[in-house]
Amino acid sequence: QVQLVESGGGLVQAGGSLRLSCVASGGGFSINVMGWYRHQAPGKQRELVASITSGGSTNYADSVKGRFTISRDNAKNTVYLQMNSLKPEDTAVYYCNRVSTVKYFWGQGTQVTVSS
Repeated sequence: QVQLVESGGGLVQAGGSLRLSCVASGGGFSINVMGWYRHQAPGKQRELVASITSGGSTNYADSVKGRFTISRDNAKNTVYLQMNSLKPEDTAVYYCNRVSTVKYFWGQGTQVTVSS
């Protein structure tokens, strides 16, 4: 079973930047569409904010378009999320997973807190 380990979160002021990483152990990573999701508050659904195909095509939620950049290194089984111009409303726990009706087991996520 694939395991996902996210890292790179932290506390940052509004306007700042962070780069998140997600390493996947196990096979099959390179063929999957991978995405970054965030969970902002109890009672809210986890939201897909960015996705990337095996070939590098990307999609973004309107709320992060122009500020976040997703990338991947298939040789390292790693997907990244560069987050610039962060806003307080970006505060959330961020997770990676494949974009599929059948997900990998969720990792522990990484907390991003943006102060105003």
